[in-house]
Amino acid sequence: MMIKLVLTDLDGTFLNSSGTFDADRFKKILSALIEKEIAFGVVTGKQTERVEELFGDLSKKIWILGDSASRIKFNGKFEFQQLIPNAQGKQLIQKLEEIHADQTIIACTESAAIIKESRAELDGELVRRSYAVMKTVKDFSEITDDFVKVTVFDRQKRCYASFEQLKAEQEQFYIVASEAAWLDITSKGIHKGTTVQKLQELLSVSVSETMAFGDGYNDFELLAQAKFSYAMANAFPEVQAKADFIAPSNDESGVLTVIEQKLIK
Repeated sequence: MMIKLVLTDLDGTFLNSSGTFDADRFKKILSALIEKEIAFGVVTGKQTERVEELFGDLSKKIWILGDSASRIKFNGKFEFQQLIPNAQGKQLIQKLEEIHADQTIIACTESAAIIKESRAELDGELVRRSYAVMKTVKDFSEITDDFVKVTVFDRQKRCYASFEQLKAEQEQFYIVASEAAWLDITSKGIHKGTTVQKLQELLSVSVSETMAFGDGYNDFELLAQAKFSYAMANAFPEVQAKADFIAPSNDESGVLTVIEQKLIK
């Protein structure tokens, strides 16, 4: 097995049900990977700055494909990003608000994850788990910056139905309901697969030299970019069906276990 790049989704994959990971074990594994000249990256819906917060000092040594893979950052520097123009993003937000007024829309710019003041008390804490920098506005029309992505959190779990109502918008955006409560929207043609391709080009690494881990519907493209693709034991059955292998669950540190067994002996 000649692996040069290891990639993993975070929530439900690398992170356990509490949203944490075994930092001491990972630190040793990362050192071993670096010694073997194997790059490690995370591919996630989480805000890039939130990933840096999660990994602390180690974040400078890992590739971060954050904000639903609309950006690539390494050692404090953005190597790639694709934004949604402001006017286009605002039209999309207006459409989302028409679909359901009682869902939380998270409009992400380069500087912050922005939610409405009216939703902050209810979902502010939850948003904070994925976004290090969060701001509130009375109305989204106040935003003048371009958007990195737009995410929806729906407590009523209607995102699959909302996705169907956004069919016309797919001419302009990449839209995925990763699960019933979450919907992610990025610039057209920007998803985990295309951004992983960008990273593979940057590192001169092929699909056959890539190992990847995922659990959700937004991980199909990520797993397709790796010859050694692993779905977690806790992954959706459809994701397991597409993967080459099954890893132990996220609560069993499945990603770390596979890396140790396959790459660090």
